[in-house]
Amino acid sequence: MKFAIIKERKNPPDRRVVFSPKDLKTLKDNFPEANVVVEASDIRVFPDKDYSDLGFTVTQDVSEADVMLGVKEVPLEALIPNKKYFFFSHTIKKQPYNRKLLKAILEKNIELYDHETIVKESGARLIGFGRYAGLVGAYNGFRALGLRDGLFELPKVEHLKDLDEVKAELDKIKLPNIKIVLSGTGKVAKGAKEILDHLKIKEVSDALYLTSDFTEPVYCMIDVMEYNKRKDGKVGSRLEFYKDPSGYISNFMPYAKVTDFFIAGHFYGDGAPYLFTREDAKHPDFKINLVADVSCDIDGPVASTIRPSTIADPFYGYDPITEKEVPYNAEGAITVMAVDNLPCELPKDASEGFGEMFLKYVIPAFFNGDKNGVLKRAKMTENGKLTKRYAYLQDYVEGKE
Repeated sequence: MKFAIIKERKNPPDRRVVFSPKDLKTLKDNFPEANVVVEASDIRVFPDKDYSDLGFTVTQDVSEADVMLGVKEVPLEALIPNKKYFFFSHTIKKQPYNRKLLKAILEKNIELYDHETIVKESGARLIGFGRYAGLVGAYNGFRALGLRDGLFELPKVEHLKDLDEVKAELDKIKLPNIKIVLSGTGKVAKGAKEILDHLKIKEVSDALYLTSDFTEPVYCMIDVMEYNKRKDGKVGSRLEFYKDPSGYISNFMPYAKVTDFFIAGHFYGDGAPYLFTREDAKHPDFKINLVADVSCDIDGPVASTIRPSTIADPFYGYDPITEKEVPYNAEGAITVMAVDNLPCELPKDASEGFGEMFLKYVIPAFFNGDKNGVLKRAKMTENGKLTKRYAYLQDYVEGKE
């Protein structure tokens, strides 16, 4: 089996990679029968020399490899027919902008394994960059707070070497007495929590958070059963909510009335109630004035997120009265951080973490007959057709949706 680390060709450039040189060396040590080549790249966070110094062949042509390992979408013209590809295709939700990509993959008889489809039998994802999105998103939120209110100046994450430097910068700041709510309990939310805990912000229960004033910064971490409730007033359950959220309404307003800074680290499922609407944001008791929307669903569950922002220009303001974008520091505005590619700001750490997960959960499947079904579940296309698990995308491929 010959694996290739492919060059990232999507614009804007992404410096991340599936395997750092160190993790690639671990792969080779653990599976000596694996043959690995690295496609030369001038943008990757790890220089080509770091790979060649460890004995890996770095070349402009990786077409002899069987399995192509990348991060972001591969441009249509760069797809090599009859290969296995791993990358984030952004097609499983029928994203209109990538329909041509999935169509080309089928036409070129490519086996596609989307990183998002690499899951446990339960459907829980095994790999991803969620932790790093949460880490950078929370940091960026505090950066916005410091700049907007003239409290402190944190440098951009992209100008820092790694996570250790990020945390070292946070050690220099002093926070005002604010209340922070963090939604979610998955990898994204845990990444954000890591930043809150590093800042030694006190975590409190939702009951205490909703009813008390504090003399120090505090935060509360809330899950779907805290920010949603059943319409009929009965006690709900997570399982029931995930299965069918139609019987639920948002219960986020009690938090919005006592919160200064909201970090959105939740996963939003189709049909679930919005956390807060544009009308909610107009309410005189709505207190949130800063949102770090790591989840970044546009015109969705977080009403102030009206567009994604960029690493170059990460902040904007949302005027709840006019429902329009304004400067991030405008009077009465909700300051919004909604960068949709946050892990790109921390490419070294993100790549190393991703490689460790890929090495643990995916690579062994190539050498143990896929005994846990990881590859079978993840395979989206085969022999020029969608696999049974992803047959729901057929209308999307044909342009009927």
